[in-house]
Amino acid sequence: MEIDLVTKEELNQALELLVSLDKKADKILNALPRISDQWLESSETSKMLHVSSRTLQNYRDKGLLSFCQIGHKILFKRSDVDEFLANHYIKGRL
Repeated sequence: MEIDLVTKEELNQALELLVSLDKKADKILNALPRISDQWLESSETSKMLHVSSRTLQNYRDKGLLSFCQIGHKILFKRSDVDEFLANHYIKGRL
């Protein structure tokens, strides 16, 4: 049976490489869009709904569209915006 010894320095280098790879994997995963929990800024939401920022604020004030506020930043869940659009869909007559 053959035994290979690993030095402390080699072990530390391997550990540093694993930590580096783990951080890179986290960055990649966080960059991937997740439709179910994708958050949109106000400007993106306004464009998506084709409304002004003031109209979007009215939707928030009236409780028509859910949102998250962190400090001065307002964010909207993509799924909530999609649901808002679906609830206001008017089917044409055939």
